[in-house]
Amino acid sequence: MADTQREIERKYESENTENTALPDLTGIPGVGSVRDKGVAHLDATYYDTTDTRLAAASLTLRRRTGGSDAGWHLKFPVAPGVRDEIRAPLSDDLPESLARLVRSRVRERALHPVVRLRSDRDVRHLLDPAGRLLAEVSVDTVHAERLTGDGGTARWTEIEVELGPDGDPAFLDTVEKKLRAAGVRPSKSASKLARALAETAPAQAAPRPEEAPAPATAPAAAPRQKRRTRAVGSPVTAGDHVLAHVRAQRDALVELDPAVRQDVPDSVHRMRVATRRLRSTFRSYRTVLDREATDPIAADLKWLAGELGLDRDQEVLAARLRTALDDLPGTLVHGPIGDRLTAWSEARHSGAHGRLTAVLDSRRHLGLLDALDALLADPPLRKKAAAKPDKVLAKAVRKNLDKLSGLVTRALDLPPGDDRDRALHEARKKTKRTRYAAEAAAPALGGPADDLVTSMKTLQELLGDHQDGVMARKALRELAAVAHAAGENTFTYGVLYGREEHRARTAEAALPGTWTSIGKDLRHWTS
Repeated sequence: MADTQREIERKYESENTENTALPDLTGIPGVGSVRDKGVAHLDATYYDTTDTRLAAASLTLRRRTGGSDAGWHLKFPVAPGVRDEIRAPLSDDLPESLARLVRSRVRERALHPVVRLRSDRDVRHLLDPAGRLLAEVSVDTVHAERLTGDGGTARWTEIEVELGPDGDPAFLDTVEKKLRAAGVRPSKSASKLARALAETAPAQAAPRPEEAPAPATAPAAAPRQKRRTRAVGSPVTAGDHVLAHVRAQRDALVELDPAVRQDVPDSVHRMRVATRRLRSTFRSYRTVLDREATDPIAADLKWLAGELGLDRDQEVLAARLRTALDDLPGTLVHGPIGDRLTAWSEARHSGAHGRLTAVLDSRRHLGLLDALDALLADPPLRKKAAAKPDKVLAKAVRKNLDKLSGLVTRALDLPPGDDRDRALHEARKKTKRTRYAAEAAAPALGGPADDLVTSMKTLQELLGDHQDGVMARKALRELAAVAHAAGENTFTYGVLYGREEHRARTAEAALPGTWTSIGKDLRHWTS
């Protein structure tokens, strides 16, 4: 069973990196006592792919013995000096619970031992006057050994200051003042692993500074993206803007994968939005990216969005019904409807999440990520990709907006009922596509695109609430039928259904005015 802990720490070294000593820690404001915890002997083996994909993304995966937290540790960066550490019990083999959390990074590639770090850790605890742990300060004497290729060894000493479980991050600034006054400076390396990889690399494989891989979002194994050479000062192309948007959404799919697996709130929604943004980009900017290459990827994105929707739609629907029930006066609540809603929601969520985890492990999903990498590495650019972005991107946005206008007009001409509901749902989908096209164009087009994004969000919320109401009424009919078969009172289901109908009529009545108001703000796109 894995558990997660937030780790906030800073690393330091002296000018003489071979002999970084710990200065006197007494006298630090807020510290009541300094407790010597002795020396711990730690032995950690770090795992990665042959092309160090985890290290490229600033992730670390290790198996460590010694100390108080022996076991498997997987660390995700949160902010500079802040990481979430997910732990699993010590075992010979990598626990599947951790292997799954790095699958979007490593795909089908094997994980191998790459570096071994043996550390002698001399530990001090800084305690407040009540004896609570403020921070742990240690002097680590590290011996690093590269376990792959012709790599070598390295040795250094560093100071590590880790904030206590309930500590104030500002306390680390106080400790740092004390260390700096003693001639100790922040370490140049973000982590022991990063330093070990740099200092034990084979000499012939060491990259020149201008070739050193940045902590890129793309896996290191992906071929370098082919780019046209441009003279300094020449304009950025339409293709550059579209590819930047595609890259950002690809990165979101990869980075959100662990959060979805861990059932982090809102992670499924955010991943689904990334799939929709990618599909919208491929459809809206077909004059920039060749659809022969993007259509197969778009098909897989549609599949993934559908799988994500099984969980996300259930989450939204359950929350809507629960809120509606909580808003009812007690005199209108009859029968065990609350218990039935809870059981229905939990059962469907559990099944949907289990299925979604399997989807993320599937070859189709991993192949989709590989296909996005390949597209970004060698983009299928069409002729207009080399053009200036303003005309190309604006034309694509305007085309979406024109189609949306037709869909809204058609929906408003229909009488209330199933046909109008379906027409409004189609308008909702086109609203999202128009919004996403504008988001991709915003860095190039500026204010008008930003304003369009805002307007589309307003319209999307209205149409989204209407569609959620359609789904809520369907769910209420199904739940009422089950309750009736069980001999339960179904009065409250009818009350909730009636309220949903009223809410739908209100949304439909507001649509003409909302659309007219939005139209006044979109003269830039219709003139």
